[in-house]
Amino acid sequence: MTESIEVMVIDDEKIVGERLLEFLGKNDINTEIFTESPVALKRLEEKTFDVVITDLKMKGPSGLDVLLYIKQQEIPSQVIMITGYGTSEDFREAEATGVMEYITKPFQMSNMLKLVKKAAKRARKMRKR
Repeated sequence: MTESIEVMVIDDEKIVGERLLEFLGKNDINTEIFTESPVALKRLEEKTFDVVITDLKMKGPSGLDVLLYIKQQEIPSQVIMITGYGTSEDFREAEATGVMEYITKPFQMSNMLKLVKKAAKRARKMRKR
């Protein structure tokens, strides 16, 4: 039996998190959703997630701030950044900071599932080092 995938979703649009929670849950992926990034950052101190899916633009710490926190704290999670308002500058900054994927809304759930599985596999390889 394989270990279940643990995913954190951070998006101030509650509907995005709820849809991901439902879809990923149907695919046996454990998912926790957060609409406030400070609360999500606190949760990252308590639990290791394979994948963090975060919106770029949010009140409080942005998705880039979340990504930077994960890298600075050496948390072995892979980050998928989602945005409805991304610029090429945002993309370059996220890429330079170490984002695994940067995708725009709306996105296909089937594509997100593939990305989550790929990211989880990468996260687990990093933890074994």
